[in-house]
Amino acid sequence: MLDGSAPDMWPVSLQGVRFARGGRALLDGLDLALAPGGITALMGPNGAGKSLTLRMIAGLIAPDAGRVAWGENAAPAKGAVALVFQKPVLLRRSAAANVDHALAVAGVGRRDRAARRDALLAMAGLERLADRPARALSGGEAQRLALARALAAEPRLLLLDEPTASLDPAATAAIEALARRIADQGTTILIVTHDAGQARRIADRAVFIHAGRVVEDAPAERLLTAPQSPQAQAYLAGRLLL
Repeated sequence: MLDGSAPDMWPVSLQGVRFARGGRALLDGLDLALAPGGITALMGPNGAGKSLTLRMIAGLIAPDAGRVAWGENAAPAKGAVALVFQKPVLLRRSAAANVDHALAVAGVGRRDRAARRDALLAMAGLERLADRPARALSGGEAQRLALARALAAEPRLLLLDEPTASLDPAATAAIEALARRIADQGTTILIVTHDAGQARRIADRAVFIHAGRVVEDAPAERLLTAPQSPQAQAYLAGRLLL
């Protein structure tokens, strides 16, 4: 993995970002900065702008106002960021071929692909399923394959959009262990999650957004145990946020 401390892209920041559709502000003056290292949990109620924030960081959507910056640059270097969706789209190929394709797109030469592919599959615990069609994998296996594929370009920032939604506890535990291992090897992770238990288990930092703005940003244990904002307090107590 690449060392996430490379100076050409840090800090990744959203500065006064606004994004509206149909006359409604979905992001409304959002400020967020990511330094290299660790796992940050992005939390908040449905409609708060969490997934939209990931897509904006990934460069899939441009803000109506404000700025997304990568260090001194307006866009990340090729391959510096990878986004894994809640429901990954996999090629109609084997698990190994999915990773091979990602490596080819990342510019890895044929001579090096097999070793890199095997290492990524092993990291994801999928080496025994290398020849299985990706569409025949279980939900948890498919998500681990999506993670392995996302790592082909050695991203410095990995964006995860509710990667364990609808998965059983065993599959969730496997994804969380893999995410922690990826972070420990130097890739910074920003994960959208509704699960306070998950944030407590794997996150170093937690950011709570509501109505398109960051309302609290703190070490994960502190925010989850003693939230300071009324919005985070209500959310973690199970009350609806209007």
